[in-house]
Amino acid sequence: MSLVAIGINHKTATVDLREKVAFAPDRIHDAMKSLASHTKTGEAVIVSTCNRTELYCNTGEEEAVIAWLEEYHQLAHEDVLPCLYKYQGQEVVQHLMRVSAGLDSLILGEPQILGQVKQSFVKAKEAGTVAVTMDRLFQNTFSVAKKVRTETEIGAAAVSVAFAAVSMAKHIFSALSATKVLLIGAGETIELVARHLKDNGVETMTVANRTVSRAEAMCEEFGATAITLEQIPEYLPKADIVISSTASPLPILGKGMVEKALKQRRHQPMLLVDIAVPRDIEAEVGDLDDAFLYTVDDLQSIIEQNMASRREAAEQAEIIVEEESHLFMEWIRSLESVDSIREYRTQSMAVKDELVERAINKLAQGGDSEQLILELANKLTNKLIHAPTQALTAASRRGDLNSIGQLRTALGLDKD
Repeated sequence: MSLVAIGINHKTATVDLREKVAFAPDRIHDAMKSLASHTKTGEAVIVSTCNRTELYCNTGEEEAVIAWLEEYHQLAHEDVLPCLYKYQGQEVVQHLMRVSAGLDSLILGEPQILGQVKQSFVKAKEAGTVAVTMDRLFQNTFSVAKKVRTETEIGAAAVSVAFAAVSMAKHIFSALSATKVLLIGAGETIELVARHLKDNGVETMTVANRTVSRAEAMCEEFGATAITLEQIPEYLPKADIVISSTASPLPILGKGMVEKALKQRRHQPMLLVDIAVPRDIEAEVGDLDDAFLYTVDDLQSIIEQNMASRREAAEQAEIIVEEESHLFMEWIRSLESVDSIREYRTQSMAVKDELVERAINKLAQGGDSEQLILELANKLTNKLIHAPTQALTAASRRGDLNSIGQLRTALGLDKD
């Protein structure tokens, strides 16, 4: 069996090329079937995300897989080849496990890739391009990714500004589900913050944005309320947590506005996280009692510490991946040994059946039974020792002592 993987990712190719090589969700089913037809076993899985496109095949020729990819997307060989990475055998197993565990991601240890690989596997099963080997490979990979998550701290520390902001809120408030949150802005960062808050049980969110329609579109997904920036003074006193990220050139929250809101809150504490550059919240807000202001610089120091923690965890994860890839290859080799044993037994039985049939025919024609038995034994012995004798002779002529030793052990000549 020969596992082959080829691919491009954020390290090897530009966004432009990655977009050209990606597979649209509505086309990937047929693409997998087409790719599988180029392998001897009909097994193939395509993993296609914004950061990577990878083709996994069983008993596929590397050049044929590359040619298929270029032909499918109508791309020139000289444009694609320099950006491809290629793996065979155990390298394939190790790479897939690293990818699924987040060790090969743009953000080290990010968990989304595992779900994307699982989704690709499900689609391959639906397309009928998964059999014994690929099924075992991907199921083992999912178990390894889970093992990495449970036995290391690879995913424990926040390494994005959005995640760090929510993690900080979790440290300050014992239960985020009971808090009311005001988000200022409706860009990608705030959307990610809202998703993390939702995942942590926050039910009451208000999104303030200059363009209300943009805020409303985001609010639909998270069950939040959309307001204008002008309405912030009205909603600010109700907010336990304020997280802001806009492109405004001037601060949106001033000291006076926050001070007034705190008085209306009867000085219940308020957490304010400003992840905008330039700042959305005046620095003087941090001087107010009961106002806890953190900036993107505060979060960045947390992220740097957490990245160091993840890199340390990644070293432990790499050991797990290497061990598990070896175990999978042992399973592959056991299949190969089973196939070889079955083939050897079939061949030997065929030789026996042929010689026995000849002897029975001669016996039926009146041949001497003792002579026929002796003849059968000699011919059977000669047939069975022919191939090993040739192999021993060839190894001796080459002076290949290692092969001679293995053959002697296999033939039972060296009992010890």
